[in-house]
Amino acid sequence: MMIDSHCHLDFPRFDSDRYEVIERARIAGVDEIINSGVDYKTNLSTLSLADKYEHIHATLGLGPGVATSKSDDDIGHILSQIEQNIENAVGVGEAGLDHFHCKTDAGRARQMEVFKKVIEIAETVDKPLVIHGRDAEYEALQLVRHLNNVVFHCYGGSLKTMNQITDAGYYVSIPTLVCFSKHHQSLAKHLPLERMVIETDSPYLSPRKGRNEPAFLVDSVATIAKLRAMEEIEVAQVTAQNTRRVFGL
Repeated sequence: MMIDSHCHLDFPRFDSDRYEVIERARIAGVDEIINSGVDYKTNLSTLSLADKYEHIHATLGLGPGVATSKSDDDIGHILSQIEQNIENAVGVGEAGLDHFHCKTDAGRARQMEVFKKVIEIAETVDKPLVIHGRDAEYEALQLVRHLNNVVFHCYGGSLKTMNQITDAGYYVSIPTLVCFSKHHQSLAKHLPLERMVIETDSPYLSPRKGRNEPAFLVDSVATIAKLRAMEEIEVAQVTAQNTRRVFGL
């Protein structure tokens, strides 16, 4: 009974076998899936996917890469899209800051400007905010401390910032990177279990060769269970409960 708290099954890499991927996840024990939009087009396809499959839920986002590449008009259209369709979604995001890919002061300022607008929507609609905070986890945290429900998706920041995130009552999502990344294994070992959710971020970050998919969440559960000297079923159940709690599933 696992939940993949973040993936992108609407992306083109699943066009040839999307149904089979979803079915493999079900057989593997992935009961529910949260699919996240990042821009206008993927918000639409995410909503469509969630409408088609009862166990797939949408979050509507505006990624930091989109913030730096789109015009003010385009950004406005995406923000309006999120607001107009939020009743069909379980959360807002992914959205946030990415200092890994964006190195310029102007670009980072633009990301922050747009992120603040997404934060306003999450606060207004009282839905959980899914944060993309690559190499800017601390900065993102400072902007959202007034929100009730926050998930730091695919977290890869420091232990210190992770502790500040959980002390604030927020959730940290451990990606399938935990299967082979020593840093993510350290995070998973020290993260309070009541604040842990898990994700594949499919089609990225596969613990196996090739494309990632929700069924591979079993690899993360096995790895985390070994790191924490727990039973796999306990890891699956607790992280699923946490995911249901934060997203109101």
